[in-house]
Amino acid sequence: MRTPEIKPLVQQGWFRTAFVIAGLVISTASEAANTPCSGSKGGIDRCQGETFICRDGSVSGSKKSCTATMGAAALLGAAPENMTPSLSGDCSCRSGKFCIGSRGGHYCLSDSGKKSYLKK
Repeated sequence: MRTPEIKPLVQQGWFRTAFVIAGLVISTASEAANTPCSGSKGGIDRCQGETFICRDGSVSGSKKSCTATMGAAALLGAAPENMTPSLSGDCSCRSGKFCIGSRGGHYCLSDSGKKSYLKK
């Protein structure tokens, strides 16, 4: 009498299923890592045109569009215009104004006074 052969897991489809699940987990983790204003920035406070203003008063370096990401919520309490150069020296990110550094970089100051550089 012959004993039935045990098929390898790869042939049974288990390997394929595990591979798909691993891919989903990795893509979900990478999506979370690319969230604007994540981590110590405290999340998104509002939009300043296309720029994310974070809860800590800094700007996000995300290349995503704030208005496109936030949808209708972006229109509530947000300034429709993009960040503009400061004429008075007030470079607070919350003011919607930025300063220009000695080498041409555009930055604004977070609530803690740290420079927060705008994306190019």
